[in-house]
Amino acid sequence: MNQLQEEQNNYWANHWQHPQYRRISIEQANEIALERVPGHVVKSELDYDEGMLIYEIDIRTAEGHKYEVKVDAVMGEVLKVKWD
Repeated sequence: MNQLQEEQNNYWANHWQHPQYRRISIEQANEIALERVPGHVVKSELDYDEGMLIYEIDIRTAEGHKYEVKVDAVMGEVLKVKWD
């Protein structure tokens, strides 16, 4: 392994998006969010917000309403539900 590859591996190993820093997968976060707001997941992404790793999940309900659900990526708790 050359020096550049080693530096890239070290960067990724310490990066906040690395899987070692979260206990639940994005699929699990989607399921947790859908338990709170039934509907269809439109978008989900991992984010770093106010010192916490969170999943932001956009859900469209059967009535056409759009909600944003924030799920703690470590504990799997719903932190916030916001109607868009």
